[in-house]
Amino acid sequence: MSMIRPDEILETIEMIDRENLDIRTITMGISLRDCCSFSGKQSRDKIYDKITRLAGNLVRSAQDIETEFGIPIINKRISVTPIALVAESSDEEDYVEYARTLDRAAAETGVDFIGGFSALVHKGYTFGDEKLIRCIPEALASTLKVCSSVNIATTRAGINMDAVAQMGRIIKETAALTTDSGGIGCAKLVVFSNVPEDNPFMAGAFHGIGEPESVINVGISGPGVVQSAIKKIPGEDFGAVAEQIKRSAFKITRIGELVAREASRRLNTQFGIVDLSLAPTPAMGDSVAHILEEMGLEKCGAPGTTAALALLNDAVKKGGAMASSYVGGLSGAFIPVSEDAGMIDAVRCGALTLEKLEAMTCVCSVGLDMIAVPGDTSAETISGIIADEAAIGMVNNKTTAVRIIPVPGMTVGDTVEFGGLLGSGPVMKVNNFGNSDFINRGGRIPAPINSMRN
Repeated sequence: MSMIRPDEILETIEMIDRENLDIRTITMGISLRDCCSFSGKQSRDKIYDKITRLAGNLVRSAQDIETEFGIPIINKRISVTPIALVAESSDEEDYVEYARTLDRAAAETGVDFIGGFSALVHKGYTFGDEKLIRCIPEALASTLKVCSSVNIATTRAGINMDAVAQMGRIIKETAALTTDSGGIGCAKLVVFSNVPEDNPFMAGAFHGIGEPESVINVGISGPGVVQSAIKKIPGEDFGAVAEQIKRSAFKITRIGELVAREASRRLNTQFGIVDLSLAPTPAMGDSVAHILEEMGLEKCGAPGTTAALALLNDAVKKGGAMASSYVGGLSGAFIPVSEDAGMIDAVRCGALTLEKLEAMTCVCSVGLDMIAVPGDTSAETISGIIADEAAIGMVNNKTTAVRIIPVPGMTVGDTVEFGGLLGSGPVMKVNNFGNSDFINRGGRIPAPINSMRN
């Protein structure tokens, strides 16, 4: 291994001190496949025991790494096998107790979130899937740290429109049950197309069936680092901009892999992947929108925004792929509205609309993320938004997702406060022309021709 030069050490210190570089999350994935039992109670006891045994030292190990390496680690998280797969062997009709068991285990280990109250229904439902999805609103309303996800489409299978219609209703019900906190239950629920099995980021994380017994996945951050890098080359052409972003992504990813390997060694588990997504926060200087504006846009959302985001996403992936052989998860640039100070600004001044955000999702990591909409938005309208985003993912063979919050009692222009990493956001205008006849057709939108890749 080559010697680390003093200037590289100083550069890393500057990225942490002045440019908001951090490790956004260390996520331990845990398989619960051996926790299945006909007895729901016995299954839940096994789940609690296994999570607390394997992840008991996760938070302490992460804190020790922070102290020894001087690299902030913002979140410590757990992801588990989709509970629909684990619980359907049991005699339970109501899976809410499984969510509460996950919540107790998360509290015991001290992690920030636990993901995996999930179902994969892109081609249809099993009995376990149906039970779990029906329970999502109550599960998220009665727990603090549990996150949920449902995959309703893939490039190979098409879009399950029955699930799309149901998820619109589930999101509305979840918002209603968490009215007192601005519908925050919906901030812990993601609807996916082409969901990845090794994503360390919430709310969409779960431990896929192709994953090992346990694994450490790390999600990095660093929008501030990339923005600072572009600032250093004012007026240079886009080739130079791409190279500058690649170099920054390389350095950030190397730090992420260092932390991931150290955490996996200390926890005696496998190193999985580094997700090199640029994940913003509400803090100033930590915004993906501001990176795009640094390229020359007056405001994120101006004409040229989608092209700028495409360049950013591609350059981040190229730089990260050079730094690590184990890049996975989502990897690119996130554009959550309430979690990004620049996005919030752009929405408030009218530069950024829901339709422009949808166009941007064609070229970035995920999809419509942390979007607050009026509380009276219909379930069918929400389902239509989900269907549109799923179609983008299906046709382009990429992951897309929707995390949308119909904020009870609020209307366009109001501001909802979630606090912490979830931030606050303006309630965005939604196209309310009717689509119920479309949504109520049901069935499955067939897979596109590009799904035939064998």
